[in-house]
Amino acid sequence: MYYFYFDASALVKRYTDEVGSDEIDFIFANVPLVHMQCLILGAVEVLWICVRKRNDGRITQNHFTQATRYLEQEVMDTNSDFKTISIPDTLVLNSMSIIETHSLNSVDAIVLRSALDIATELRNTGNTLILVASDQRLLRAAQEEGLVVFNPEVDPQQTLTDWIMHI
Repeated sequence: MYYFYFDASALVKRYTDEVGSDEIDFIFANVPLVHMQCLILGAVEVLWICVRKRNDGRITQNHFTQATRYLEQEVMDTNSDFKTISIPDTLVLNSMSIIETHSLNSVDAIVLRSALDIATELRNTGNTLILVASDQRLLRAAQEEGLVVFNPEVDPQQTLTDWIMHI
């Protein structure tokens, strides 16, 4: 089975119209929420991106209200099956070597370390984690570390269809 781990650069495409939004909507329409996850910090970062877009006029107040309501319902609500991952000190400390190895910023290093840990757990049960992001440096580092990645801005929807058939 496939599980999808979202970076904020991809998850925000669910709530604001960007290149790749159709692919993210396709995942949400065809994958059970229980197969999706992100860092809680990533969900908060999506909120920040929505605020920034509202403040600079890229989205209206109505769009902002709708986007943040859906973000709350789908991702942040404790009753949602979408899994948000907390950030313990050990995760932060274990991500430090990734910063130096891949020249990632601290948040991307934490995302990558978290994804690597989850991918290992899933592999042990015969499952696969797919890191969904549009941040090129994060995607490159993830691939170098052996993760399966999907960039909604450039990768074909057929790839998603093939994976989803195995859920």
